[in-house]
Amino acid sequence: MLAEIITIGDEILIGQIIDTNSAYISKELNKIGVKVYQITSIQDDRTHILEAFRDAKKHADLVIVTGGLGPTKDDITKQTFCDFFEDILVENQNVVENVKQLFKKYQLDKPLPANFQQAMVPSRATILTNLHGTAPGMWMEKDEVVFVSLPGVPYEMKHLLQEEVLPRVINRFSRPFIYHKTLLTYGLGESMIAERIVDWENNLPENIKLAYLPSLGRVRLRLSSKGKDEKLLQEDIDSRIDVLSEMLSDIAVGYEDETSIVGRIAHILNQKNQTLSLAESCTGGSIVEQITTEEGASSFFLGSIIPYKTELKTKILGVPSSLIEKYSVVSIEVAESMAVNCCKLFNTDFAIATTGIAGPTKGDGKDEVGTVCIAIATPRGVVSEKYSFGNDRFRVIEKATNKAFEMLLKEISKN
Repeated sequence: MLAEIITIGDEILIGQIIDTNSAYISKELNKIGVKVYQITSIQDDRTHILEAFRDAKKHADLVIVTGGLGPTKDDITKQTFCDFFEDILVENQNVVENVKQLFKKYQLDKPLPANFQQAMVPSRATILTNLHGTAPGMWMEKDEVVFVSLPGVPYEMKHLLQEEVLPRVINRFSRPFIYHKTLLTYGLGESMIAERIVDWENNLPENIKLAYLPSLGRVRLRLSSKGKDEKLLQEDIDSRIDVLSEMLSDIAVGYEDETSIVGRIAHILNQKNQTLSLAESCTGGSIVEQITTEEGASSFFLGSIIPYKTELKTKILGVPSSLIEKYSVVSIEVAESMAVNCCKLFNTDFAIATTGIAGPTKGDGKDEVGTVCIAIATPRGVVSEKYSFGNDRFRVIEKATNKAFEMLLKEISKN
C-alpha cells in the first residue's frame, strides 16, 4: 500500500515555516504498514492543487493533504476538493456546533461569519471533527483512492491523524507489517562503524535492510523489514540488533524511541543518585535546552550558567584572570577551571564546561573559528579535550553539544 502526502501553503515554499507535518505523518503511517511513496509541497493555487491531486491518484492508495483549511479567502482546499470530486459545498451543522463550543470553551468573542465558513464542506465528505480548532478534517474517496484533508496547524493535524485518520486507514486497507528498530551511537563515524560490523552486515538476510543515518557526532543504525507475521518480524529484528548493540557496546547509547543520550545520562545519574550542572559559554544554552526537555530532569540537573562574556567567567565562576591572560579564554586550562568551579557553585557531582569560538569572528579568543574546549568535572577530577569543529557557527555549536554529552556519558559510566 502506497501513500502520498501533499502540503499546501506558499509559506512552506518560500521557507517561512518548516514542514514538520509531513515528517510526523510519514512516521505514523509507517508504523501501521503504509509506505509513503512521495511528499509534495505546492502553492495555494487551484490549478496546482488539482494537478497534484491527479498525479497522486495515479500511484497512491491514500493521499493525505495538509493546509489551506482556514477561514480566509486564500484557503481554497475545500472548494478545490469540490472541483476534483465534482461536488458542492454545503453547511454541516456538526461543524457549526463545534465552532460555537470552541469559542465558548476558550471564552473567546462571539464567532465571526468567517468562522462559520468552516462549516461549508463538500456534501459527500466524511467530516472528521477537530476538537482543537474550527477547521474540520475531510475524508473522501474516488476510484478506490482515499483523499484526506487535514488542517495545517500541527497540534490539530496530529489529533485528527491519531484519533480519526489512522483508525480508518487500518480498517479500510490491507497492510503488511513494517518494523524498524534504530540503535543510537556516539563518537564514531559511519565508515569506521561499517568496518567494524562488516561481517555482521554481510550475514543479514535479504528481507532485512540496514541504514546508516549519520549526523554531527553520532550515527543511527536502523534495521528495517516487513512481512505478514508481526511477532516473528519483531523477534528477528530485535535479536539481530541486540547482537549489533553488544558489538558496539563502547559507543552504543540505546534504542531510538526508547531512550536518547540525555535519557541514558539521566538514567545513570539517577541510579547513582548523582547530580549535574553546566557552565556553557560558546554553546550558549544548547546543552541545557536538551537536558531540560528530558522529563524529570530536575531529579539530577541542578542548574546552569552561561558566562558568555569573558569577565563573567571570572566574576561569577571564579576563573582566575591570570589563567585567562596566560592561556587565553579558549583553552583547556580555562575550561577545566570553569567545570571545577561550576561543581562548587552548584554543589554537584559533575559539571560540563564549554568555551570556544563559534564564529564567524574570533571574539576574545586567539584560536581559529571552530576551536572548542570542553571539560567535565567529576568526583575523581577533571577531564578535558580541545577540538576543531569547522567554521560554520551552527554546526560548531551542535558538534560541541554532542561531544559534551559523549564525554559526560563516558565519565558517569565509570565505576
